[in-house]
Amino acid sequence: MFFNFFLKSFRILLLPFALVYWLVISIRNWLFNKQVLKSSEFGLPMICVGNLSVGGTGKSPMVEYLVALLKDEYAVATLSRGYKRKTSGYALADEETTALEIGDEPMQFHLKFPDVPVAVGERRLEAIPQLLHDAPQTKLIILDDAFQHRSIKAGLNILLTDYNNLFTRDFYLPTGDLRDLKSGYKRAEIIIVTKCPPELGQAEQEKIIREINPMPYQQVFFTHINYGSIYHLFSREKFTLNKQSEVLLVTGIASPRPLKKWLEEQVASYHMITYADHHIFTIDDLHEIRRKFDAIPAKDKIILTTEKDAVRLLKFRQEVEGLPLYVIPVQHRFLSDGETIFNKRIREFIRFFKPAE
Repeated sequence: MFFNFFLKSFRILLLPFALVYWLVISIRNWLFNKQVLKSSEFGLPMICVGNLSVGGTGKSPMVEYLVALLKDEYAVATLSRGYKRKTSGYALADEETTALEIGDEPMQFHLKFPDVPVAVGERRLEAIPQLLHDAPQTKLIILDDAFQHRSIKAGLNILLTDYNNLFTRDFYLPTGDLRDLKSGYKRAEIIIVTKCPPELGQAEQEKIIREINPMPYQQVFFTHINYGSIYHLFSREKFTLNKQSEVLLVTGIASPRPLKKWLEEQVASYHMITYADHHIFTIDDLHEIRRKFDAIPAKDKIILTTEKDAVRLLKFRQEVEGLPLYVIPVQHRFLSDGETIFNKRIREFIRFFKPAE
């Protein structure tokens, strides 16, 4: 509690830097709006998944949702930046690829959907032609975390915002978490409020919609986090938690709060080791995890991590041999009848897509 108060107080002191940041991104967006800086379009449907803030809104699970929804109907590919990878430039995942080469989230996509082309590239304008050359069967590209990269104009933009930190209530970096203008929400066709309480009622939903103030062409949806079946990192054996289970939660994600809350409802108590978002695990980290796990006196105990973290632990197969290292999937679930309406909107966009002349 004291740390959070200190952090918030410190970030307020950075307000002058936030105003400078706001000025810079305002000029940049103005240049794009006036077409001084150009946006390029391609002759196939592209869906952009992004946000206005830094991390923690659920972009990766939404990309996975879209891939799972569409991969049996269309030749889908994904393109990400490949944040915090050890390489640079364009790369297409193959059987030998590791998270260090393409980043943890693209690696997660590749492992879950091995038949779907998964590419990375900082310069998306250059990466898209390379992706289409390497995977010429591609009929649809899902752009991961590309909303603020305006050099590419996607046909459909999906903007995510966290229920616990709506973009309407946020401020600009470094005082707040916004990395793009609040007014940028108008560029999206779909807005999804993520990480909602599952019991969020219609009245509260309508209140949030009024606060967002969507344009006539925009639809607003609400999702909550659903945690899938826990499985062993290597053997894929399933595990079910109970009130006697002791858990060592190991996370390097932007917002572990929902997972912590979920664990509190599943087990009597848990222990936790947190790392920075996209943290690249080292052998020293493995020693720390093992020490903390061994210090837990319970017999019924496991180590639990997210799928995003798990892809960065795969390289330590020998080092974690014998440890009960389990993974928990994270999924979006739409509230009310949102799933049916959302799926229909996505399919209609693809079906009626016409390349710009």
